[in-house]
Amino acid sequence: MSCLLFNRSFLVRRESMKFCEYVIKSKSYVNVSKRCYTLKTPVTLLTSNVNLRSGLRKAIHNQRRFSSSTSSSSSSSLNKILIGGGCLVVIGSIVYFSSQSTPEKPKEKKDDQKPKVPKEKPKIENLPDSIDYLLIGGGTTAFSAFRSIRANDPKAKVLVISEEKYNPYMSPPLSKELWFSERELSDKLSFRQWNGRERSIFFEHPEYYADLKTLIESETGGVSLVNGYKVVELSPSEKRAYLDNGQSIGYKKCLIATGGRPKNLELFEKAPENVKERVLLYRSVDDFLKLRNICDSKKSVTIIGGGLLGSELACALGRRSQVLKSPTQVNQIFPEAGNVGKLLPEYLSQWTSERIKSEGVNIIPKTELVGARLQNDKLLLELNNGSTLETDYAVVAVGLQANTELAKSAGLEVDEVQGGYLVNSELQARSDIWVAGDASCFYDMKLGRRRVEHHDHAIISGRLAGENMTGAGKPYRHQSMFWSDLGPDIGFEAIGLVNSSLPTVGVFSKNEKSPESEDKSVETDKPRAPQSGDEFSKGLIFYLKDDVIVGIVLWNVFERISIARRIISEGKPYEDLVDVAKLFNLEDRPAEIEADQDAEKAKTEDKE
Repeated sequence: MSCLLFNRSFLVRRESMKFCEYVIKSKSYVNVSKRCYTLKTPVTLLTSNVNLRSGLRKAIHNQRRFSSSTSSSSSSSLNKILIGGGCLVVIGSIVYFSSQSTPEKPKEKKDDQKPKVPKEKPKIENLPDSIDYLLIGGGTTAFSAFRSIRANDPKAKVLVISEEKYNPYMSPPLSKELWFSERELSDKLSFRQWNGRERSIFFEHPEYYADLKTLIESETGGVSLVNGYKVVELSPSEKRAYLDNGQSIGYKKCLIATGGRPKNLELFEKAPENVKERVLLYRSVDDFLKLRNICDSKKSVTIIGGGLLGSELACALGRRSQVLKSPTQVNQIFPEAGNVGKLLPEYLSQWTSERIKSEGVNIIPKTELVGARLQNDKLLLELNNGSTLETDYAVVAVGLQANTELAKSAGLEVDEVQGGYLVNSELQARSDIWVAGDASCFYDMKLGRRRVEHHDHAIISGRLAGENMTGAGKPYRHQSMFWSDLGPDIGFEAIGLVNSSLPTVGVFSKNEKSPESEDKSVETDKPRAPQSGDEFSKGLIFYLKDDVIVGIVLWNVFERISIARRIISEGKPYEDLVDVAKLFNLEDRPAEIEADQDAEKAKTEDKE
C-alpha cells in the first residue's frame, strides 16, 4: 500500500464477501493499522490523529464484541453491526473529503523530473530460517571474526550479511598501495607487496565462501556471504534480524561489525545537487575507482581534511601526478597548522607538511570552507580567509561516524561522546550479541573507554569477538596500533592515546645536521614552528597523561612496536624519557632500516 495513504486523516478500505486484513509497518510514521471485522465487510483504518484513532478504537472494539454474539441474537446483532458499520463509513467519508482541499490539476512532468520509485530488493534464495552465527557487516572485522569462529568451532555455520557489493577486503591499500601499483594490477584491485609478490585486497578467494544451499546442507559448516543487503532491525528477544527486503533470519550468536561511514561537511549536505555531484566521500573500493577516473580526466582535485586519510590521499595523488606527468593539480585544505595535526605535535606536523609539498601538493593549512558553488563547470570553494579556490572535484576526508542504526531496535546503548555501541571488556553488548571494530566503544583497562578506527583493531577485536562467541570469555587487553606512509621520507607507527592536545616529548636521533641526539619537549599551548636546520628524520614522540606515557609514535622506527606496547602496559611514570628512548635502539642496525620498514609493511599478511 502506498505511503501516500498515510497523509489522510484516515482511510477506509472495503472488501466485500471475503475475509481479509491489512497490516502496515513503517518506522517513518507513527500510524498503526487497525483491523475491523464485520460479518461481511472487513474494514481497515489508518489514522494519524490520536483522538480520532481513540474513538475509532472504541468503535472497533464494539464491532468485534457484537460480531462474537451468540446465534440466538444474530438478527438483532447483525442489524446493529450494519448500522454501526454504515455510520462508520459515512463518518469516515465526511472526514476524509472534508480534509482535502480542492485538487489542482497536476502538471505533467517530464520523464527526467518524475520521482524515482526505488526498486524492491529481490528475495534471497535459500535463506535459512535460522543460523548458528550471524555476522552483520562484511569488512575486516567480520573476516577476522568468522576465521576465529571456524578455528574454534570447526563445524560452525556462519552467515555474513553486508551492504557491500564486494567480498571482505582490506581497506588500507585504498589510500596507499593501490595508488602506487601498475594500472593492470590496480584494475583487478591488487598491488605489489614489499617482497615483489602480487597481493589482492580481498582476504579470500571467492571459492572460499559457500552458497546458502551448500551451507545449509553441509555437515562440516562453512561461511556464506549475502552482499548488497542491510539488516535494518535486530530483536534480541526473538533472536532475529530483519533485512531491508522484508526477509528475516534467526540466530544463536550475533556479531555487529557495521563499521562506520564517512562524515560530511554541513555545507555540502545542504548544497545544490550540481555541487553534490562534484563531492566524493572517500571510503570504499568504488570510491577508489571513481577517484582514479576523476584524476585521469580532471585538472584539479581538492582534498578536504588533514588527517591520516586526507594526507595519505594527498601524497598518493601528488606523487601520481608527478610520475605520470599529469596536469592534475592536487590541493589539500584543513583547519590545523599542519598535516595530521590532531595526532602530531605542531612542530612535527608543520615539518610533515613541508615534505608533502615536495610531493606536488598545494597545502592550504589553517583554513576552513564556508561555501561552495558551481560556476562555468568549475567547483568554487569559498574559504574563511576570503579567497576562493577553483577546482574540478572535492574529496572529503574529515573522519568517520560509527554505524549505530540498530541501537534502538536492539536496545543497545551508544556512547554519547565517542560514538559506537557500548560493550564490556569481552566486547559483548547484550546476551548473545557482540560488537567489534569501528562500531564498538570498549573499555581499555589501561587507558579507559575508547573507540578505535584502525585496521589492527578491526583484526584483533574481530578475532576476540569470534573466540568469545564460541565460549572463550576473554577480555580485550590488546593495545592496537596503526601506521601511515606519507611519501618516501615519512613512515610511522603509533600505539595508545595519540592526541596532539596531550603534552608530548620528542626524542630524535642525530644526523648530519644535528651532531647530537636532541630532546624536543613541546607544551601543547606553546608550540614552536620548525626551524630551517631542524631535521626530524627518525625518532620517538611520547604522549603523557599525569606524567605517565599513554601513547607513542615511532617516527621512521620499525619493528619496535612491541617495546612501545610494553611501556604503555606498565603504566608508570619515567623521570628521563631520553633513557626510555634508548630502549628502542634508535641507532641500531642503521643499514637495515629500509628492510625493517619493508618487513613491517607485511604485518597485515603475517597476522592474517
